[in-house]
Amino acid sequence: MKHIGITIGDVNGIGPEVALKAIHTEPWPSDVEFIILGSEAVVREQAESMGIPVSKQIHFQSLEMPVKWIPGTIAVDASRHAEEAIRTAVEQCLSGELDAMVTAPICKEGMHKAGIMIPGHTEYLAELTTTEKFGMMLMGGGLRVMLVTRHLPISKVPAALNVETIVEHIQLTGEALKLFGIETGKIGVCGLNPHAGDGGVIGREEIEIINPAIEIARKKGFNVTDAIPADTIFYEALRGDYAAVVAMYHDQGLGPLKMIGFDEGINVTLGLPIIRTSPDHGTAFGIAGKNEASPKSMKNAINLTIEMAAHSNPWK
Repeated sequence: MKHIGITIGDVNGIGPEVALKAIHTEPWPSDVEFIILGSEAVVREQAESMGIPVSKQIHFQSLEMPVKWIPGTIAVDASRHAEEAIRTAVEQCLSGELDAMVTAPICKEGMHKAGIMIPGHTEYLAELTTTEKFGMMLMGGGLRVMLVTRHLPISKVPAALNVETIVEHIQLTGEALKLFGIETGKIGVCGLNPHAGDGGVIGREEIEIINPAIEIARKKGFNVTDAIPADTIFYEALRGDYAAVVAMYHDQGLGPLKMIGFDEGINVTLGLPIIRTSPDHGTAFGIAGKNEASPKSMKNAINLTIEMAAHSNPWK
């Protein structure tokens, strides 16, 4: 029996709704149980309010932190409840009680108001698992995109790039492809500058940092391109030239992905000793409680989690 934990996220957003819909509307394998970590009372309240059945494959792991459901609001209790769910799920994945975890979206503003100063799920999961080398891969619309830098102001991206970091992210990408069953997939690497620097005329990061990192990755056995202009690489990836793309910063990679797979994208944290995926969308406070949220992204996240849980984790 596979036990897949689903953290409740911010209860005032669409997390519980999409989790309920995803599990109810899909014929999941009979040997899979879903454990929702969060307030059972609030989840059932939302299910009743929106007329969503609670699947018999769902079990609940209640938490100590009390919470109320006030759709569309940023609330400290909701953020503290979400944080406890994440922490508990990580502990249970590490202990083997859970085989993997899927995280519903949190509200970073609410987290900060609650005194929980985390930039996002990815960094917090790395902290909880004491993981130093980790990465964020987004998947959707036929693309797999790895981000070398994540939640950074664009002005700080060039200084954050170095050979070691880029090599790490190429390596994580290659290891992830094998975990997905893609043994010989080619990895495309974005340049930072327009036209990948145009031979140094529009910037030297490709010459001094990115291509040297690519050479090291090749020596490690990874099938990697030279730095390619970001305005062409995603077209080539969709054409099938690359199994994954390594992007230098957040919007460089996620702009194209969300353009073609906005409501189906998923987020995978690579490098952790546990398996974690999530839908690639936020709390969507504007439609919370209205029964308008699409569960497609959550379904995809759950599907990938089950698939990954069937393979050996290279980072465990």
